[in-house]
Amino acid sequence: MSLKDNEIIQLYFDRDERAIEETQKSYGHYCYSIAFHILHLNEDSEECVNDTYLKAWGVIPPEKPNHLNLFLGKITRNLAIDRWKHNNAAKRGSGEMAATLEELEECIPDRQSTEDVLEGKLLSESINRFLHTLKEQDCNLFLRRFWYGEEYSEIAKRYHMNINSVKTSLFRTRKKLKEYLEQEGVTV
Repeated sequence: MSLKDNEIIQLYFDRDERAIEETQKSYGHYCYSIAFHILHLNEDSEECVNDTYLKAWGVIPPEKPNHLNLFLGKITRNLAIDRWKHNNAAKRGSGEMAATLEELEECIPDRQSTEDVLEGKLLSESINRFLHTLKEQDCNLFLRRFWYGEEYSEIAKRYHMNINSVKTSLFRTRKKLKEYLEQEGVTV
């Protein structure tokens, strides 16, 4: 029987190593799925998941996530994207993840300076507000493509759509996102 999120978080706060075990039981498959959709390599995906547990161990405490699944998913996604960038540094522009990132470039500003963590947080909050303005299916399609890194064909199959409809919907959503961010004062 799996522990509840608050019980798992308490294990982290108690510095009880069972926290990793319980995290793996409850969220191992979820984290692996996120990493695999980005990396498409079993070994690298497994490493990202293990690195997720290590990172969670290092930040809980003092951090106390409200939603453990989202917290772990974000860590896994960021680690997987970093690994993907490392793996593909010499062969830019190849693969599904490159296409996914390029699609978002047209509506997300280029953050060349890293000193503005606050700007990144504000951008994230703006995108979250934008997602709440969308119809459920449009939001789901956007998240499947740009959060989970799923291919168009996977999304089309999941939502019983043809690939062109998925592409068109996502194109329109990106256009709306760009307009929304401009209205929020985000320079694109």
